[in-house]
Amino acid sequence: MQSLCRSRGIPVLRVDPSRLDAITGEVTVLLDRESVLLGAPDFVPAAPDPAGTLFGDVESVCVVIADATDIRSTNALAAQDGRVESYFVREEFVCFSAALSPIDALRTGPAEAERYGVAIAAELCAMVRELLPGQRLIMRLLDLRSDDAARITSPAHVDDEPNPELGRHGARWLLQERLYPQAFHALRARLRDLLGADADLVSFAVPFINDRDELLGLRRHLALDDATPLGVFVETPAAVHSAAEFCASGASELFVGTKDLIQFYLAADRGNHLVSGTYQTRHPAVLAALRQAVESGREAGVPVHVFALGVDLDHYLRHLPTRRLMMCTAEMQQHIAGRPAA
Repeated sequence: MQSLCRSRGIPVLRVDPSRLDAITGEVTVLLDRESVLLGAPDFVPAAPDPAGTLFGDVESVCVVIADATDIRSTNALAAQDGRVESYFVREEFVCFSAALSPIDALRTGPAEAERYGVAIAAELCAMVRELLPGQRLIMRLLDLRSDDAARITSPAHVDDEPNPELGRHGARWLLQERLYPQAFHALRARLRDLLGADADLVSFAVPFINDRDELLGLRRHLALDDATPLGVFVETPAAVHSAAEFCASGASELFVGTKDLIQFYLAADRGNHLVSGTYQTRHPAVLAALRQAVESGREAGVPVHVFALGVDLDHYLRHLPTRRLMMCTAEMQQHIAGRPAA
């Protein structure tokens, strides 16, 4: 829900339900970070870059969406702006739109796993129909942490992990899930049935992955031939250092997920306001990591898309060798709406 609200530009206050009655006093809304804090911030908000916005220098944007309505509303503004070249959606959001419980479906049996894949395909088709010519859609494969999975799972068992953030999710979970390949095969077959050649407008990316071995293992697990494009989501330090190997191993594109990457580089939980001063989107170590990922892709001729919050957009464009960005729906629409008419 936090990610969904972020994509729509809605501030979220994370509070343990048991503490709600005890909340009194000051609440701070940080417009530059689109966030809400209890009390006053313990840091100085990042100052805007003095030379003004560089959004006009952006070559392409991959817009992070939650459903087909985000594509429709963004394209209504971006019809004359060719920089919105793709849309990016998480499989979890697709499940949310289709009222699916993925673990239950994948653990019930082959028939239910196939029905799950078909249902996902139907949602993706609705999104593809909203695309403008030249645009495409990327779905990040399922990345449910055990604590999130337990909340939406009924009969299926979900292991209780002491630290779900660093537990079995993303690529490491996909590699172990026996029926996910069957669901994925059904998904792709249904896309081809419904869209024909336009099924090629849909591609996929692997989340929470560390190295080349995981990427190649997942391709084998999903029975993907070398011609099938598969992107990689770079969101761990290991993935940054494996970026060149990902490219050499056939990754079709890299997506740099800065939100998770920053918290792992700085050992600061991005959801904990008590360490918000440590979670710095412009920290030298973070910028070095982003630069390394971008340069690895550039040397291999592989596109690299870097996620940027609006407050960091100019800074990243000035300090990173990239003009390809990922942005949330709300922030992208704000930039398009604020652009002077040609």
